[in-house]
Amino acid sequence: MTKDAIVLGAGIVGVSTAIHLQRRGRQVILVDRKAPGKETSFGNAGLIQREGVVPYGFPQQFGLLLRYAFNNRIDAHYHLRALPGQIAFLARYWWNSNTRRHEMISRAYAPLIEHSISEHNDLIEASHADELIRKNGWMEIFRTDEKRDAEFAEAERLNREFGIAYDALTGADIASLEPHIRGSFSGGLRWRDPWSVLDPHGLIAAYRAYFESIGGLFATGDAVSLGRSGSQWKMVTAEGSIEAEDVVVALGPWADLVTKRFGYAFPLGVKRGYHMHYAAEDNAILNNWTLDAERGYLLAPMSRGIRLTTGAEFALRDAPKTPIQLDRAEAVARTIFPLGERLDPEPWMGARPCTPDMMPIIGKAPRHDGLWFAFGHAHHGLTLGPVTGRVLAELITGEKPFIDISAYAPDRFAP
Repeated sequence: MTKDAIVLGAGIVGVSTAIHLQRRGRQVILVDRKAPGKETSFGNAGLIQREGVVPYGFPQQFGLLLRYAFNNRIDAHYHLRALPGQIAFLARYWWNSNTRRHEMISRAYAPLIEHSISEHNDLIEASHADELIRKNGWMEIFRTDEKRDAEFAEAERLNREFGIAYDALTGADIASLEPHIRGSFSGGLRWRDPWSVLDPHGLIAAYRAYFESIGGLFATGDAVSLGRSGSQWKMVTAEGSIEAEDVVVALGPWADLVTKRFGYAFPLGVKRGYHMHYAAEDNAILNNWTLDAERGYLLAPMSRGIRLTTGAEFALRDAPKTPIQLDRAEAVARTIFPLGERLDPEPWMGARPCTPDMMPIIGKAPRHDGLWFAFGHAHHGLTLGPVTGRVLAELITGEKPFIDISAYAPDRFAP
C-alpha cells in the first residue's frame, strides 16, 4: 500500500495532524499499536487551557525544593531509583525555569496557546462533538490569603500582557458557584477563556471518525518497524506493508523509540500522572473543573463521574504504577467534597512527554527528508493538539505556517 503520509501515534496530536494533512489533499494513514486516544491522551484534566501561556516551571526557591525532597506531596512525587538517569534533564529544566528564561519561553510559547481554542473549535464543529464541550472556563480555589494574593497578581499580569480573562472570587463567590464544596477558602480565580471536555477519549474518537469520513485510514502497527526504502518510508501494519513520502512522529513519551533509531538524542523527560473517577454522595453536584491550588489536585465533572487528577510523578516511563499521589489526593479531596465510591477498577496512569525548555518539538528532522516531529507537549497535549496539527501540516505541504514555529524547531536539540 502506498500513501502520501504516515502519522505515527493516534493521540490528540497525531489525530489532529492526520486530519490537517488529509484536508490538504494528502492520502494519510494514522498508525498506533492501540486504538486512538488510548494512551496519554486518554487521561487528563480535560481542559483546553487558553490561559496556560506560562508553562509549568521547575521550583526555584530552596525552601520549596527542600519540602519536595521529603517526597510526601500530592503535586509532585519521585522514584529515587529513577533520579540518576534524569539528573541532566532536571538540571536543564531547573535552569530554564529561572525568571528571565521562563519569561522568554512564555512569550515564545504564547502563540500556540493563543490559537488553542479556535483550532479545537474548527475540529469540534467538523466532527459534531459539541455535546462533549463546556465553554465556561475553570476555577482555582485558595486556602490562604498569601496564595490568593500572589495568584491574583499573576492573573492581572496575564491579563495585561496576554489578554487572558479572569474573575477574582471571594470565599462567598466560591460557595455560591459550588454549594457542595466544604471548607473555608480565602478566594479563587475563574479563568473565563478555557473550554473543558466531558470525555477526552470521546473527543479523540470523534476526531478520528471525522478523519476517516474525509478519506483517512487508521491501522494498528508498531512504530519500531519504520525504516527507509529508497526515497520512501516503509513500515508494517495490520493492513500490510505501507510506504509513504512523509512520516510524522507524534508518539508522545514513546517518540524516542523511533528518533533514537535514526540518530536523534532528544532530552525528553517524562512526568507521569494518575486519575480516578468517583460517584458523588447525596446527589452532590460539582459544577466547575476545580483545582485545590495549595494541595495540587483537580476535580473535574466528567461524563463517567468526578475525575480526580494528580500532579507530576518523576519516574521511568515504563515503571509499574505507584498511585501514592492519588491516595493522598483522595484523602484531602474527601474533606472538601462528598466523593462516593471509586468507579474505575484501578487507577489510570499516563506519561506526559516533556522537554527541558518546556516547549514542544515541532518541525522537520534535521538530517532526514520526509521525517517530521510533533511531540513533547508536556501538560498541554490536549490543549495544543489541533494547533500543532495545523502548523505541521502547513509546513509539510509547503504552506507558510500561520504562526511562527521557529522556537519549537527540532534542531534546537538535534543539530
